[in-house]
Amino acid sequence: MVEESVARLLLASAKRDQQAFQALAGIPEMNDVAIGFHAHQSIEKALKAVLAHAAIPFRRTHDLAELLDLVEDIEYAAPPFSHQLDELNPYAIEARYGLVEPPSLDRRTVLHIVEAVVGWAEAQLAQPDPKKGHK
Repeated sequence: MVEESVARLLLASAKRDQQAFQALAGIPEMNDVAIGFHAHQSIEKALKAVLAHAAIPFRRTHDLAELLDLVEDIEYAAPPFSHQLDELNPYAIEARYGLVEPPSLDRRTVLHIVEAVVGWAEAQLAQPDPKKGHK
C-alpha cells in the first residue's frame, strides 16, 4: 500500500527532526528559532504520517492546527498536547524568516511534547487497521 510506505517515510523523517531538535536543544547558546523549527517539523511529519497511514489526503501545509483537524475528522484519539501544538506554528515559516520573534522556548517542555507526539504516531502506525486507533 502506497500510503503505508509514505507513512513510514514521514515517521522516519519526523524522528530525524526529533534528533536534530534534541541535539540543538542541548546547546545553550543555540537560537530558539532553529530549535523550534525542528520541533515543529517533527510534529508536522508525525501528524502527516498518521494521516497517510489512514489514507487521508492532506495538502502541503505547515499548519499544525489544520493537520490536527484532519486527525480529528477521522476520529483518532488526539495526539498528546494537541491543544498546545499550534503554538509551534510560528517556527515553521515566520520565525525562520525573521517575520516574528516568538517567546523564549521552554526546551524541556517542548522536548517532552515532541517525544510524546512522535510516540503517539508510532503507536498509530503499529495498528494494522487504522480504524483501531479511533476513539
